[in-house]
Amino acid sequence: MWHVVYIIAFAVLAIMAIANLVRNLILLGGNARNPQSPRTYSGGQQFGQGDRSVPHPELLDQDGQVIREPLLVMKSISVKDAREQLDALYNGSGSSLDEPEDTSTESER
Repeated sequence: MWHVVYIIAFAVLAIMAIANLVRNLILLGGNARNPQSPRTYSGGQQFGQGDRSVPHPELLDQDGQVIREPLLVMKSISVKDAREQLDALYNGSGSSLDEPEDTSTESER
């Protein structure tokens, strides 16, 4: 009897998953064909602002103005420089949870 219940439950979940997949593919295709204006992060319009969209708070500077410059700038460094910086960070951490440097004697016992 339980086998039938499991089969029915699995079939229902599989149909729901496939229906969700098809629906998402249709919505994604529709959004790719005719892109809309950026959506507001507040979930809709706020009272008194009309059609003005509200940007995410991380995109605003200290005065509340939208930042118009790149938020991430990456520079290329050599592997040696990166290793030196990581070693400096690791050796400079003064946490009390540092492991002893010689752990090989414990593993040999």
